[in-house]
Amino acid sequence: MSFSHASVLNVSQVARECMVERKTVEGYLKVLEDLLLCFTINIFSKRAKRKLISHSKFYFFDTGIFRHLRPKGPLDRLSEIDGQALEGLVAQTLRTWMHYRKKNNTLYYWRTINGLEVDFIVYGEDGLYAIEVKNARNIYHVDLKGLEAFKKDYPEAQCTLLYRGVERLQKGDVVCIPVEEFLYKLHPDRPIMDI
Repeated sequence: MSFSHASVLNVSQVARECMVERKTVEGYLKVLEDLLLCFTINIFSKRAKRKLISHSKFYFFDTGIFRHLRPKGPLDRLSEIDGQALEGLVAQTLRTWMHYRKKNNTLYYWRTINGLEVDFIVYGEDGLYAIEVKNARNIYHVDLKGLEAFKKDYPEAQCTLLYRGVERLQKGDVVCIPVEEFLYKLHPDRPIMDI
């Protein structure tokens, strides 16, 4: 399961790779969820204008657990593992913010069958937010494609890209915020748009 952290979870594929039945994987996943060792987020499909995938995304409850469990070898890129860990940290923080905010907000993600993706969608009383996480110090146009597509389908959405840089930038309709600043300023007394 450590290879599935911050990824779309295809239970059938995990079962094939582990050479066990799908029901066995579903059972173990249920145990992990019941013990609060992991969580999944569902696809955002309200008023969908594009064909979307249907699988959930999987996260361990803690980035440190993911890093400890994730096997590393000569073919593994550290930047890929760091990116998954950073996305997991943002997921944990958003879930905590929603819990303490005590508003009716839900965490989703968005991904089309053509591969356009937004890591997190926060939908509820506070509004509609699309948040993409990039483990990079620079922002390129390709990094904005998922957010731009989502904004086209949902013009009321506030789009944010979190990255490892140090300055706040505006790229069209997307606000680019250093991830450290975002995590530090996210507070249950304030909506996301106040960051």
